[in-house]
Amino acid sequence: MDLTTTYLGLSLPVPVVASASPLAQSASGVRRLADAGVGAIVLPSLFEEQVRHQEMTDLAVAESHEHNFGEALDFFPQSATLAAQASSPYLKQVERATAVSSVPVIASLNGTSGGGWVDAARSLASAGAAAIELNVYLVPGDLTMSGREVEERHLEILRAVKDVVEVPVAVKLSPFFSATGSLAMSLDRAGADGLVLFNRFLQPDVDIHRLTVEPSVTLSHPEEGRLPRTWIAILRGHVRASLAGTTGVETADDIVKYLLAGADVVMTASALLRHGPEHASVLIEGLRAWMSEMGFDTLDKVRGRLAVDSSIDASAYERAGYVAALQRARQTYGDLRE
Repeated sequence: MDLTTTYLGLSLPVPVVASASPLAQSASGVRRLADAGVGAIVLPSLFEEQVRHQEMTDLAVAESHEHNFGEALDFFPQSATLAAQASSPYLKQVERATAVSSVPVIASLNGTSGGGWVDAARSLASAGAAAIELNVYLVPGDLTMSGREVEERHLEILRAVKDVVEVPVAVKLSPFFSATGSLAMSLDRAGADGLVLFNRFLQPDVDIHRLTVEPSVTLSHPEEGRLPRTWIAILRGHVRASLAGTTGVETADDIVKYLLAGADVVMTASALLRHGPEHASVLIEGLRAWMSEMGFDTLDKVRGRLAVDSSIDASAYERAGYVAALQRARQTYGDLRE
């Protein structure tokens, strides 16, 4: 049975990819994931804040020497690429990961502005990353910032990174756009090699006894996979970029659903955190068993079987699904308007 797939132009042995999580923070964790049989590994992100912090530190060092003699210029930081300095520990992490992994290692950048992304991306590619995932985690605090401006920020970052690296570049999207499909197609035209659907914004909670806002991180659940699968099914056939499904992957059934919708790969972190890296082999064997039961011998015969046909009006298709869901709900729960 052939489970091979292509993602970002990379040939992968299986469509199950370990998305960014603490499991890949160490070389030993990367090795465990690779040994469990995943097709590729996405490393935890290098954050824009890390780059900015190092830039401020370097600036302070430089300013402390600005009144020294000209002959003392050797005291200034030697590298002109501050972002490369800032990402140095991360670069070592990439190098160690690629050294122990038998599958492609994808580096991740998390930020909201152009800033040091360009230099950092160039350095990550040089460190051996097979591809780069741009995790544009932008929550506009400026209430006057328009949706168009938010979308243009994504395009600017993608273009800037694509201009300086030769490795494939994927963009991890949020589901909260006014026109997700339009942005996806714009990113595709701008050169995105892949689209990852969707990022999970980590929303804080409120402690009503301490009267504080508490950061909160929760693992995903299977029902969260419905939204990204919907968009993957719509985008399939309309974009050149690879499509990666992520969020809500717990069992092999969830892997199958994403593939039927049209995903090239399916990423998971929560399931591997709950059950350990070795759970990847359970997911892969479950996929293999389902394909055997259904008589499919290649992923090509599975992928996109339930995608929205490119000749169909996707809006009408979704509307019909919405109406059908309400009708089924009424049969189960009665008239919802009462």
